[in-house]
Parts: sequence; structure tokens; C-alpha cells
Amino acid sequence: MSTHHHHHEDFLFKYIFSTDHKMISKQFLITGFTMGFIGLVMSTLFRLQLGWPGESFEMVELLMGSWQENGIMAPDKYLALVTMHGTIMVFFLLTAGLSGTFSNLLIPLQIGARDMASGFLNMLSYWFFFLSSVLMLISLFVEGGAASAGWTIYPPLSALPQAIPGSGAGMTLWLFSMAIFIVSSLLGSLNYIVTIFNMRTKGMSMTRLPLTIWAFLFTAIIGVLSFPVLLSAALLLVMDRMFGTSFYLSDIYIGGQVLDHAGGSPILFEHLFWFLGHPEVYIVLLPALGITSEIISTMARKPIFGYRAMIGSMMAIGFLSFIVWGHHMFVTGMNPFLGAVFTFTTLLIAIPSAVKVFNYITTLWKGNIVYSPATLFSVGLVSTFITGGVTGLVLGNSALDINVHDTYFVVGHFHIVMGLSAIFGMFAGVYHWFPKLFGRMMNNKLGNLHFWTTIASAYGVFFPMHFLGLAGVPRRYYTNSEFPLFDNMVDINEFVSTFAVIALVAQLIFMFNFIYSAFRGPRAPQNPWKGTTLEWTTPVEHIHGNWYGEIPAVYRWPYDYSKVDENGEFLYGDDYIMQTTPMGENENDGGH
Repeated sequence: MSTHHHHHEDFLFKYIFSTDHKMISKQFLITGFTMGFIGLVMSTLFRLQLGWPGESFEMVELLMGSWQENGIMAPDKYLALVTMHGTIMVFFLLTAGLSGTFSNLLIPLQIGARDMASGFLNMLSYWFFFLSSVLMLISLFVEGGAASAGWTIYPPLSALPQAIPGSGAGMTLWLFSMAIFIVSSLLGSLNYIVTIFNMRTKGMSMTRLPLTIWAFLFTAIIGVLSFPVLLSAALLLVMDRMFGTSFYLSDIYIGGQVLDHAGGSPILFEHLFWFLGHPEVYIVLLPALGITSEIISTMARKPIFGYRAMIGSMMAIGFLSFIVWGHHMFVTGMNPFLGAVFTFTTLLIAIPSAVKVFNYITTLWKGNIVYSPATLFSVGLVSTFITGGVTGLVLGNSALDINVHDTYFVVGHFHIVMGLSAIFGMFAGVYHWFPKLFGRMMNNKLGNLHFWTTIASAYGVFFPMHFLGLAGVPRRYYTNSEFPLFDNMVDINEFVSTFAVIALVAQLIFMFNFIYSAFRGPRAPQNPWKGTTLEWTTPVEHIHGNWYGEIPAVYRWPYDYSKVDENGEFLYGDDYIMQTTPMGENENDGGH
């Protein structure tokens, strides 16, 4: 039955134009990490400028070449770096890198499928992502420089090619890159949804799915519903830039000259952008939360607490994410009643988020915890999710948000709640499923060093930003040295920038561990973490089709850890029971 799945493939179709979900997963991971590292270097460069404005750095001169003069960054290049850093991190690392990697790797393996519903569309999804990445990087080197309107690309800076140097060809390439990125995302999301609903193995009911799969499913549904809105916003922006329309423009003056635009509104763009922008937060977060659920249960050797509540909370987060976008726009002159509505829905979304945190902590409570690097990063995610969530209550309230809007308070909040949480989830997933990706084990000591250095430097960077924001320090400014009001904030900016450099060094530890272990790490056993889910029944070596012979059937839910009989002894002699183990006569499946 399965012999055709293991045919010989030449190099081109095994490693480049592969339709095997496991290889495509590695392609997404490596491309995403490459883009992420570029984004991290960009942030380090502009943090040097913010920490020590006007000082010359050889590192800046080495990496930026003609983008600087005597090692000092120019203001327009600073804006370009901030814009590209945000774009790369949010879309290319945290959206495609995280979801593309783990949805591709785990969906077929954990539901018991040979591959995705369409291997060809899956391959196209990656190559559209790769093309989008290349276009985004090319935009750094065109005349006028990269896009400089911020990663949110608000008009009129993004709509008028003559507005600033970064509004020219770099902005056009940004828009085309994002259009191709959205095509990639939609192809992948539709594939994930169809695969989960139609290709589960015998016995794999929806209530026997691991929480990772539920998270990937909700993420894909949110993406299919929200990304087309960003595509429409970008297309209207292209028309304003190239064809003289006025969707977002009205009463524009440049250099004292009145431009021939009337009737449009930049607020329309904000509505369209944030209708994607806030679901995007959960497109980034939900896969990380699903990965954390799986790892915490496995490494605490306990059933996940509140399985159905976790599914319900993800469903509630997915629904509510579409009706909270207005909290990004409290200072646009919004009707106060509408502001109150968005305040209510924003505070409401804290409830399902709190349910997830409570269930993580309860699962860890009195567990027989195995402290692998994946466990540490998962617990780190719980920490950052709580920390960032608390400041989210401030920003979700319109009366409070107005006071700190567009300050470093906002930067600190969303980096902790979204950036760090998602990246910690991604690191946790890489450490945990590295044996499935490469058939080898990563070095735990280097992994532990990576975690402690990363979490210390991450909090060192983003926590002090809240104090800068409360003091009124605006974000995206090239320097604050012109404002005597902020002279007493200089030390905090130096502190933040110092930890930013440490954070960059910490990721070099991970890169070494990752690359060395992929080629020279010890060979992985079939089930190194003693997990219960189906991916640990597949052979260590990759085969196209995942299982030799029949796909195993499923008889129980995925979290049967530390299950005991009436004598207090572990059932079947160990503290975990695989999903492929049939139910015993006196066992209770808990309604799964």
C-alpha cells in the first residue's frame, strides 16, 4: 500500500522543490530564522543610535556602508531600519517562520496523515514566501532606500512617492513583497484547514487532537479571514501611488504646493490595516501557545489541565480578535462611544487569555517537571504573556491609552506580549521537535545558556521601555537629545541598548547549537521526550509518507500522562501511554 511513498528522489526535488511537508517545514524554518537574524541585527544597529546618539561605531560602518557617514547613522536610514525591522519580525519570522514551520511539520505527523492535502500547493506556499523575502531584502538597496513609513506604512508617507526618500521604489517593492507574502499565507492556511478536517487517521476525532493542531487550525482560519483585508488595503495604496486615485489622500501640501488629491482619508487605511493587524497578533501568538501547551504537558508529565477550556479559549480569542482593532486608533478622533465599545471588547479578550495562563500554571503545579530547554522557553512564554498582558489592560482602556499612545510604553508592551512570547514559543518548538526535524539532539547545556541569557536580556531591553513611555518619550524618534525634558532618560536608553547587544550575542549561541547539532549532534532515539502523540511513532529517518505500512490508529486523547490504577501503579508500566495504545477494560477515556 505504501511502497510508492518511498520512491527515490534526486537532489532538486528532495531538497529544493520538495513536496514533502517535513522538508518544506525545514525550508520555512531556515528562511524564517535567516530573516529574523537580519531583523535582529537591524534592531541592534538602531539601538546603538538610540543609546549613544551621535557617536561613531565601527560596527555601523561595517554593516551599513554607504548608509552612514563616519560610523554615524543618518536619520532617514534610521527610519528605514525601524520600518524593515518591524516588517521582517512580524511577518517573515513570527508569521511565516513560526506557523509555516510547525504547521507543516506537525499537522500530518500528529493527525496521522501521509502528507498535506496538496503537496504542490504546499511547495508553492514556501516559494511565494521565499520570493517575498527576496523582494523585501532587495528593497534595502534601491535608490532612495527601503520603505521608511513605519511597519504600519500609514499614508500619506507611504502613498506619495515624493514624500520622503523611503517613499519611492523601496515602498513599491515593500507593497509587492507583502502582496506575494499574503498569497503564500493564504495557500498555506487553506492547505492546513483542509488537511486537519479531511485527513485524520482512524480514531482521531476532533477531541483527540493535540492542542497544537487546534492552535494551527484557528490560526489558519484567522489568516484566511483577515489577510485579504490587508491585500485590499495594499492594492488601494498602490492605486494611490501609481494611478492618481485618492482613497487615502486629501488636501495634501508638499513644499507649499497643493497636490491634486481630494476626498480620501488616511483613517480608512488604518481601519483596513488594523482589521488585519490585530488578528495578526493572534496569528503570531496562537501557534506559540499551542506548542507551549504540548510541551508543558509532556515535560510536566501531567495531563493538560482543562483541555476543552483551552480549545474554547482559543476559539474565543479567534472570534474576539476581529472586533478589537479600534484600540489601535483611540487618538484618531474616534467617537467616544465607539472608543468605549472597543475598550470593552479589548478587555474582554483578556478573559480567554487568562484561562490559558491559569491552565498552564495548573498543569505545571506539582508536576514531575523535566527541565529541558524547551520547558524553560515554554515557562518563559507564560512569564512574558502575563507581563505583557498586564500592560495590555492599560493600552486597552481608551482614557489611559491616549496618554501613552506612540510612546515607548507601546513598544515595550507589544514586544513582550507578542514578540517575546511568540519567539519563546518558536524556540521551545525547535528544541522539542529538533529530533523530528533533523534526527539528532541539540546540546542541552548550550540550550540552557541560550535561554537564561535571552530572557535576562529580553526583559532588560523591553521592561525599562515602559518607564520611558510613562515619562512621555516618543517612539520612532531618531534621537531625543534635542529635548531637555528627556535628558534624565539617557541612562535608561543606554541600559536598554546594552542589553540589546547582549541579546544579539545570545542568539549566536543558539545558531551555533542549531547548525552544529543538525550535522554532528547525537542521533535521536525515536521518542526522546516520552511523548504520547503520533509523531513519536514515526521512524527517526525521514521517509516520504511518514510511516512504513499502515498508518497507526488512535484510541485515546493525547495527554495520558501519569495515569495510575487503583493500586497507585502506572498503567502499562510507564508514566505515559501512547495514543496508539487501545483502551483497557476499566479505563475511562474522559469523553474523548
